[in-house]
Amino acid sequence: MSCCILDGVIVMNLRIRDLREDRDLKQREIAEYLHCDQSLYSKYERGERSLPLEYAVDLARLYDVSLDYLTGLTCEKRPFPQK
Repeated sequence: MSCCILDGVIVMNLRIRDLREDRDLKQREIAEYLHCDQSLYSKYERGERSLPLEYAVDLARLYDVSLDYLTGLTCEKRPFPQK
């Protein structure tokens, strides 16, 4: 049984917010990292806009988590090993 009981989109919105807050980062700082406006990034966290795959990859790298974790497919944070 998966520990991720919510819809993948909802899980991702919660996870990107939680990962940011766990590192004491502001939305503005993440928006700068992604080269987007803070208001747009805020919409990603609230689920008002879909997070583009390119941004999801960038955030997974920033937080050192897998895309599967970010999207709620797994509760295992560790990314797959690089070959």
